[in-house]
Amino acid sequence: MSDWTGNSRSAHAILGARNYAQNEREVNDYYATEPKAAQLLMEVEQFAPMIWECACGEGHLAKEFERAGYHVYATDLIDRGFGRQQDFLKCQAPPVPGFDIITNPPYSKAQEFVEHALDISVDGCKVAMFLKIQFLEGKARRALFEKYPPKTIYVSSSRLRCAMNGDFEKFAKSNAICYAWYVWEKGYTGDTVIKWIN
Repeated sequence: MSDWTGNSRSAHAILGARNYAQNEREVNDYYATEPKAAQLLMEVEQFAPMIWECACGEGHLAKEFERAGYHVYATDLIDRGFGRQQDFLKCQAPPVPGFDIITNPPYSKAQEFVEHALDISVDGCKVAMFLKIQFLEGKARRALFEKYPPKTIYVSSSRLRCAMNGDFEKFAKSNAICYAWYVWEKGYTGDTVIKWIN
């Protein structure tokens, strides 16, 4: 007698495969990140005084950067009551030179966000993206990593939570997905170092 109680989609859903999600995804891929993720990042990385949080949602990450003393320019494609409404992928440059860019991008556009952030940044600026560990896979992303190798990838040993529509009570009581902070420094050409946090 089998102990399996799932269906044909269960294994893919557990692994976080986008096309096999058990529930409908939020239309604009809005999955808020628990604030602890920002706190952990700041324990291991220092950033420029000005940070652009370009997919800010309701400000879960941006507020933590502000509390730590950073000046945060917060934008999002959708007005969620925090930051300015702006399409990051159509911006030709940061608001002023010298911004580091940090966000949890919509996963369906994650590679576009990474490439665009690096394209519009100047040498020495950092780009930090909160992404699934599976972001390491894929031929297209391999080309991205060869062109722009991350300086450091911080894998979260304990699971961090993301909540659809920012509803942590309903959607983020547990999490089967492993996330990491991918940190690029524009102009860096060395090997990527993997470290563990949390």
